[in-house]
Amino acid sequence: MSTLSAETGPEDANNQSFWMPGNYHQTVKRTEDAFQACNDIVACFQERARVERQYAQQLSEWSTKWKPLVDASPLYGSLLQAWQCFLSSADRLSSLHSSICRALVSEDGDRIRTWQKETFHKKMFGGFKESQDFETGFSRAQKPWAKRLKKLEKAKSAFHKACRKEHMAREREAHAQGNPDIAIEKQRKIQEETELAHQETEKVRARYEKVLEEVTRYAPRYMEEMESIFDQSQEEERKRISFLKQAFLSIHRHLDVTNNESVKAVYNELHNTLMSISEQEDLRWWKNTHGPGMPTDWPQFQEWTPDKKHKKGRKEVEQKAVVMERSVMIGGVRVRALYDYVGQETDELSFKAGEEFLKIEDEDDQGWCRGMMDGGKEGLYPANYVEVV
Repeated sequence: MSTLSAETGPEDANNQSFWMPGNYHQTVKRTEDAFQACNDIVACFQERARVERQYAQQLSEWSTKWKPLVDASPLYGSLLQAWQCFLSSADRLSSLHSSICRALVSEDGDRIRTWQKETFHKKMFGGFKESQDFETGFSRAQKPWAKRLKKLEKAKSAFHKACRKEHMAREREAHAQGNPDIAIEKQRKIQEETELAHQETEKVRARYEKVLEEVTRYAPRYMEEMESIFDQSQEEERKRISFLKQAFLSIHRHLDVTNNESVKAVYNELHNTLMSISEQEDLRWWKNTHGPGMPTDWPQFQEWTPDKKHKKGRKEVEQKAVVMERSVMIGGVRVRALYDYVGQETDELSFKAGEEFLKIEDEDDQGWCRGMMDGGKEGLYPANYVEVV
């Protein structure tokens, strides 16, 4: 509740009173002020939404920039996981702040705009219907009161004027009494003027008191009518305050990340990851991956075994036939097997020592020839297993 300054006199305080004519305009103006406040609130938190969006974007850019550098860093094990967790947490927080931005604009902002449209009804030529209704109500209730106050002010002025006139007459009378320079006739005339002034003062006083009585009798009715309109205005203001309180609480709920379960989960996970950093585990991993704990084949005695033969498959032979020339013997060369050989693949020949067949292609760089048995079967065989007949 506002208080008047010490320099403000009683008359100024009375002039500022709600009950004085025209002083209800501040109450009526609350409607327009509330409408403008809604615009300011929406603009204010739209700007805050932009801050949230920019912060979300900066978090995402920061995480994207550092992720490849962190992944390629010399850190390893749980220490590397902890560093990476900071970046993944930033991505999740970026999504959260993006959702805060959307909530401030599409939820809170739209809610206030919708309520504003439903609550304030603009008139065609400016202003609001609600303001006009209160203005009309207060004006109608105050008009008879204003007329009576004007009449009272006129009666008061007349009374004060008569009082001043009587006061001056009495001063002249007092000055004339005992003054030998003023004739007796003149003194009698001054006394008559003083008496007439007194009678006029009493007459004006009676009129003033009568008007004041009329005003006093009308005051309760005036107060009742004004308070009725004021109470209606207060109820509308109460609804506005109640709505904006809920709107602010909604904005607070969206901005208060301290009670957001998603944020708690992000930081709890980050904290757990940091607490999981283990010197023993990381050192053990390094020992087993890059140190003495690595597996190795210590030198041992090894028996000699023939080199494994690299055999050409049918497909490989066919491809080679396309890209390079092969030495193909017309009619073939008769060869005899020196050892038994059992084909390991379907494209290899099997034969016994002493068995003869045709060599139809020369030895390749892997030591294999192509031959054809007397039955017509073709296949590969090791060149060092035969001799020319």
